[in-house]
Formats: sequence, structure tokens, C-alpha cells
Amino acid sequence: MKFFNDHLEEFFIIPLMFLMSVIIGIQVIMRYVFQNSLVWSEELSRYMFIWLIYFAVSYTARREKHIRIDAAINLYPKKLRPYIEILSELIVLGFSVFIAVTAVTVFQKITWSGQLSPAMRIPMQYVYAAPLIGFVLTAIRQVQCILRRIKAIKNHEEVAEA
Repeated sequence: MKFFNDHLEEFFIIPLMFLMSVIIGIQVIMRYVFQNSLVWSEELSRYMFIWLIYFAVSYTARREKHIRIDAAINLYPKKLRPYIEILSELIVLGFSVFIAVTAVTVFQKITWSGQLSPAMRIPMQYVYAAPLIGFVLTAIRQVQCILRRIKAIKNHEEVAEA
């Protein structure tokens, strides 16, 4: 379980990035060397990129490397900063839950519509599942981060990087 917890996002990010690069490379060779392009390559690369992005959001949440304004946190007294950081993480958690709940609605509508992708004819619900899964994972990572910060406050220590 520890390996799964520590490397879940990388398990998807690395193959997605690799396959996306290979597919785009093949498309470039087909277009400029053989004067013939693949119909499906751009669409598949785009969908892989979408999934990559949502796994990357969760990855950055796990590593606590998501965008935040450290200058604003540094305005507060040193003793108050850990609590402000928890508040910041709670806001990101709330945003993640909001997006995940909204994504459920969008996913259900797309599933109900039966929409297919133009070139590959795959059900679009597979593409629209990316924000749902990505932000559910992000919410889980945010909860882990908040618990880690609370534990650090209780033990009077600095928060270690995840």
C-alpha cells in the first residue's frame, strides 16, 4: 500500500507522457516524411494530455508543490503560519471537492448522451472521467496533507515534504 500511496500518480503520468510523445513523434514522421498523416493521433494525444494534467494536479498536491503565494503566508507571524497553511490547504480541498462533485454531473450527462469522439469513436465519458478521478485523488492528497500538518503542529515540528 505504501508504494501505491507514494507512486500512484507517477504510475500513470510516466506512461502517458511517454506514449503521447511517441504518438506525436510518429505523427510528425508520417506527415513530413511519408506525406500522409494519421487521423487518430492528434485526438488520442489530446486525450492523453488531458489525463496527464489531472494526474499531475494530484501529484503536485501530494508533493505540496501546487501554486500558492508564499509571500502572503510570510506576512503572518511565524507561530501563526502553520495554521494559515492549513487554512490554505482547506481552501484547496474545498475547491477539489467542488470540482469533483461538478465533474460527476458532467460525467453523468456525457455518459447519458452517448457522445463519441470524432476520429476514434471512443465514448467521451472516458475523457470526461479525467477531472473526476483527478480531483478525487487531489482531495485525498489534500486530506493527507492537512493531517500531516496537524500532526506536525501537535508534535511541534516542521512539516516534512511528502
